[in-house]
Amino acid sequence: MPAPALTPEALADTLGVSRETLDRLQRYVDLLERWNRRINLVGADSLADIWRRHILDSAQLIRHIDRSARVLVDLGSGAGLPGLILGILGAADVHLIESDQRKAAFLREAARVTGTSITIHATRIESVAPFPADVITARALAPLVQLLAWSAPFLGESTICLFLKGQGLRDELTAAQGKWIMQTQILASLSDPTGHILRVEGLRGAH
Repeated sequence: MPAPALTPEALADTLGVSRETLDRLQRYVDLLERWNRRINLVGADSLADIWRRHILDSAQLIRHIDRSARVLVDLGSGAGLPGLILGILGAADVHLIESDQRKAAFLREAARVTGTSITIHATRIESVAPFPADVITARALAPLVQLLAWSAPFLGESTICLFLKGQGLRDELTAAQGKWIMQTQILASLSDPTGHILRVEGLRGAH
């Protein structure tokens, strides 16, 4: 039998989230459920366990972000997963890149209702003027080779990438290793026993 749906309280206990922050996450969830009836932000079948499938899945990355990190770039933010969630949890100077104008409109409204200070780049990743980020995130966006190429313009001296990945991760790593030099660490997912968090640092082209 599938596990029962995760409750907001269980998420708060797992990650040590305050009541005020949990209230902001609840406002996000309420908005996402309303907007999802009109535009496809997340799969409708995932809403039955939204706190596990989307909120915990995104929020768990906060445990791997150093408090000294000043700039976070979220590639292909979609519904703000994980970038907006990390902003709600306190990540500093969050930049969400999302080319779909309807999704960008959702992100603006979600930032407003949750009281989260973020910067939204409503354009293609390749069109954003490069700037250095301390952390780069992405979820369910593209194969690793493409994610690394999109990340390259935002690399600083000690940038780390945190990518939420599924069962095909090891094949993606094999494909990427001929094109990129990097140190990688595969971390267990709190939300999905078949999922992984890939941490990448020291990224540079192989040629």
